[in-house]
Amino acid sequence: MSSSSPSYQLPSPEGASPSPSPSLPPLPEKRIVLGCGGAGMDFLAAVAAFPKPDEKIRCTNSKFQGGGNAANALTCAARLGLSPRLISKIADDTQGRAVLEELKAEGVDTSYILVSKGGNSPFTYVIVDTQTKTRTCIFSPGNPPMVPDDLSLASLSSALDEARFVYFDGRFPEAALIVAQEATRRKIPILIDAERPREGLDDILCLADYIVCTAKFPQAWTKAPSIPSALVSILLRLPNVKFVIVTLGVDGCIMLDRRVEAEVPELDEIEVDGMVELLKQKIDGENTIPTCLPSKSMMRLRADGIGRVNGKLLVGTAEKIPASELVDTTGAGDAFIGAILYAICADMPPEKMLPFAAQVAAAGCRALGARSGLPWRTDPRLGPFLC
Repeated sequence: MSSSSPSYQLPSPEGASPSPSPSLPPLPEKRIVLGCGGAGMDFLAAVAAFPKPDEKIRCTNSKFQGGGNAANALTCAARLGLSPRLISKIADDTQGRAVLEELKAEGVDTSYILVSKGGNSPFTYVIVDTQTKTRTCIFSPGNPPMVPDDLSLASLSSALDEARFVYFDGRFPEAALIVAQEATRRKIPILIDAERPREGLDDILCLADYIVCTAKFPQAWTKAPSIPSALVSILLRLPNVKFVIVTLGVDGCIMLDRRVEAEVPELDEIEVDGMVELLKQKIDGENTIPTCLPSKSMMRLRADGIGRVNGKLLVGTAEKIPASELVDTTGAGDAFIGAILYAICADMPPEKMLPFAAQVAAAGCRALGARSGLPWRTDPRLGPFLC
């Protein structure tokens, strides 16, 4: 880090309360979302090149900012106009107090964040290589961790009250399962961020309605030979899941959506890997803004050796960010999920949801840290995707 400690800064006053635009659609009527997962602080240092072993280097920029997958995604959702609540656990230390201060300023309800009197809050050292545009994270878990006994029935009931749906980032699996089971009992939909296979994640996945995962997760979890075939495997193994999205960084995303209103008697059958390739061939390489290429409304997608699933396949592209504007990809996946949370609440069709989420994620990559570049609902870059 730099010789002077980076200072934490609250969001700008004009950003904290954006003026509504008459050109934007009204906010969703049901916009309370409950998140359960990580909240902490990030210590970010930008360097000209990643250090070699036993090398001393200077950072070119530094920042002390809130982090944690769930906290980042809900911050994004709040800026887009939702009313998020967060169940998490921190300690009563300098980092923990900064976590609460920042989330409150962003409009996230912190009433359900537990604060332990001892221990330490989660924090992450993030080294951003400005040459390769990559980042390396060194995570220190919080202590003590959240356990089921930390959740009172009264607090859980209050947190779930009027929630449109619940989102989990895979942290605190035992406590998260209690939240997921109660959400299921109340028929509140569940979205899960599957970053990688984790202990206890399978139990929560069995209750999921929606899954957004990283490129590493599908094949690691299913052992399928390709990402498209792994998506078929996920829907076959998890019959309650309505859609699964895999994010692929600069290569955009792939979505397999099986939400249907009625059974279609005769469907065209196609091998899923081949269908993905056909859609990719239609991508306009000159187009810099996010787009979406869908298959026909419904088809039977086959993964050889795995099985078949009825659904719609969509390939989404990422924004082509000029090298001069790309600063830091930290939290891009969290921003994407925050936008998906909004899109579900707003009943966006997939063809609109994927480009919107990609645009939000790209905006976040134009500043240091997971939250500095997150757009507000009134950001003119989002107008075409919202209207």
